[in-house]
Amino acid sequence: MQLDLYIKQTCPYCQRVLNAIDKSGRTDVKLFDIIASEKDRQFLITNGDKQQVPCLFIDGKPMYESLDIIEWLNTHPQQ
Repeated sequence: MQLDLYIKQTCPYCQRVLNAIDKSGRTDVKLFDIIASEKDRQFLITNGDKQQVPCLFIDGKPMYESLDIIEWLNTHPQQ
């Protein structure tokens, strides 16, 4: 399963998700900072239809809202 998380470091909701990932010890989530990379920002807009973060792409399908992302990660442990 491919997990790509699009974030902005200054976003408190992104930090909430990142803290949850750190606490869980997950290593299977790849991070993309849309401020650091214009290419990543454009990917998020093109494939997620908006520039909202955090956005977790699960096998290419976007999921928004920090609490929904955390719940999904908690109910789908790293394999």
